Amino acid sequence: MYSNRSKAISLSRRNSDAASRHMKSALAFCIILAFAFTIFASSAFAQSSVRPPDNATQNMIETPVDGNVPGNTLGNSDVSNTWGNIRQGVEGTVSIPDTKAGVLVQSAGEDFRLTRKGPLFSYLGLAMLGTLIALAIFFALRGRIRVEHGMSGKKIKRFSDVERMGHWLMAISFIILAISGLNVTFGKYVLMPVIGKDAFGPLSLFLKTTHHYIAFAFMLGLAIAFVCWVIHNIPSRHDIGWLLKGGGLFSKGVHPPAKKFNAGQKMIFWLTMIGGLSLCLSGWQLLFPFEYNYFADTFTMLAKIGIDIPAMIGIAAPPYSGIQEQQFATIWHVIMAVVMICVIMAHIYIGSVGMEGAFDAMGSGEVDENWAIEHHSLWVDEVKNAKGANAPKTQPAE
Repeated sequence: MYSNRSKAISLSRRNSDAASRHMKSALAFCIILAFAFTIFASSAFAQSSVRPPDNATQNMIETPVDGNVPGNTLGNSDVSNTWGNIRQGVEGTVSIPDTKAGVLVQSAGEDFRLTRKGPLFSYLGLAMLGTLIALAIFFALRGRIRVEHGMSGKKIKRFSDVERMGHWLMAISFIILAISGLNVTFGKYVLMPVIGKDAFGPLSLFLKTTHHYIAFAFMLGLAIAFVCWVIHNIPSRHDIGWLLKGGGLFSKGVHPPAKKFNAGQKMIFWLTMIGGLSLCLSGWQLLFPFEYNYFADTFTMLAKIGIDIPAMIGIAAPPYSGIQEQQFATIWHVIMAVVMICVIMAHIYIGSVGMEGAFDAMGSGEVDENWAIEHHSLWVDEVKNAKGANAPKTQPAE
């Protein structure tokens, strides 16, 4: 009994000694950790509280002298000037194939964004809306221009199948391009709130892809129309009389003589050819980015004959970086597209609801003889003379 009690007391003492040793070790570890933390904190505080003496020279914030940083600690160039050049879009050199990476900061991008989303967005939208309003007012005041002598029932061949094919190829492709292009500029603000983001995203992707491929159909149609009609759209003395009488559009019973194309149609033709070519070139530059310098080349060429376009519109003179060329192409493409849309709106109006019998020219290729005599009397004479007709020359109704 006594022996068992002694063993229990001895075991209890050993456990107590072991616990005491563990506590001492833990306490020592805590003291060492606290001491290390104190040393680290004191050092950090000491560094943060360091202040230069009152008579110290602070070279880093002194003004450079003769382009050199005081003490020459940063070399012989002013870092602020270097950063200023970078911020202004100065192009440097790179050792990688992507040469456009030489522009680190493209500051003109903000000007481009503000122009495209600001005045360009507003003015072009107002131009299209104004054209529609003007056509509506003209229709309300003038009404549909009728064939005063009525339809004769006799037909004259006006356009061949090739001419009509070129016209409709150009017309249909342009309408598709106009719709898809306007979505890029105005869709986010006009269409997306109506159909929602889920529908607007896939639709915009489809229209963008369509725009790229349909552009080639427009180019082909434009070329066919130019080859077929350029000879008929050279200005002549008859155009002056037609313009002085307003083409008879504003007065009933007035039908100035004209050949196959009158002065108004010639204006539409040249606006379409020049505007269409400009659209094709700027669109080509956008379709194959960073490959062409159309604007720098054009401005340089015009400057040689005394026309300084950059000075006229308040932009920097060439040369331009690749991204600047793309920005110019984007803005010009949008402007020319809207100008063309306004012109084609007027053309569509006069060729459909605005004038009786006008659509037949491109619909069937044949027009009524009375319509032709009233609007293109000189051309009717040419057609009859070419056929060897003995009938007397027609006279326009005045």
